[in-house]
Amino acid sequence: MREEKGVGEKRLGLAYGFAAYGLWGLFPLYWPLLKPAGAMEILAHRMVWSLAVVAVVLVALRRRAWIGELLRQPRKMALVALAAAVVSVNWGLYIWGVNTGHVVETSLGYFINPLVTIALGVLVLHERLRPAQWAAVGIGGLAVVVLAVGYGRLPWIALGLAFSFGTYGLVKKQVGMGGLESLAAETCVQFLPALGFLLALSARGKATFTHHGGGHATLLVACGLVTAVPLIFFGMSATRLPLSTIGLMQYLAPVFQFLIGVLHFHEHMPAERWAGFLLVWSALVLLTWDALRTARRGRAALDRARTASPAGEEQEPTGAVRP
Repeated sequence: MREEKGVGEKRLGLAYGFAAYGLWGLFPLYWPLLKPAGAMEILAHRMVWSLAVVAVVLVALRRRAWIGELLRQPRKMALVALAAAVVSVNWGLYIWGVNTGHVVETSLGYFINPLVTIALGVLVLHERLRPAQWAAVGIGGLAVVVLAVGYGRLPWIALGLAFSFGTYGLVKKQVGMGGLESLAAETCVQFLPALGFLLALSARGKATFTHHGGGHATLLVACGLVTAVPLIFFGMSATRLPLSTIGLMQYLAPVFQFLIGVLHFHEHMPAERWAGFLLVWSALVLLTWDALRTARRGRAALDRARTASPAGEEQEPTGAVRP
């Protein structure tokens, strides 16, 4: 019975995971619907309405204890403010990139994000890499050079997205809050500047919210749901699936974005860009293989330790102190 329940939970986790990454992958189809609003106006609406949606969800779930805990920790509040600033850059650059015809390059940013995250781990956290990880980062660096030749410039949109999201992940690691709570805290930081921007835009007669019909206004308000719903699905998935499975599923979103850019928006893909993307994908295959191999070895070592320990006894690490 328990085994059947476990299988059911895993299937449910996969369904939630596909829903989350699938929705994130479909974002390039949504942002163009918000034109003629510019990227900054869309970004501001996303901040304002995301807070509204997440606040409703948190009230419904009766999750309020985290607010007092956060307010008593100035360092954590500063980290939340930093995370809000970095993710604002990421959101704004992504919306601008999609709405100016750079969907493929935005997908590249999320393809190379795992490589950037590893590089930040080495530079900031002084983590040690395995040989395969060094090779993957090196191949990723070569891919950037090839793509710079293909674009005739550095792929700065992709690099900006990768480094901003990598930094965001690094800061979030230090914050240690749940997904919904973290989004609520970050959008609280974003709310007043975003609202002030929208009011100033409206005062100058340049806001599109009230001048392009109810459908346009509804789509701008829906930015809150578009932001919150995939995050809720992701949280439901992450509690039911191993980290290795989540790690593999993260590539779904940029794959969808890439296909939308090439097949739907018909973005030009000369040979140099294909070569650069192939190098990036090769680096990700190597990285994934290494992660899966390391996870298997870890599980095998754990199984051997359990088999070697006497039945009914629990081994404690040398020097462990009982409470």
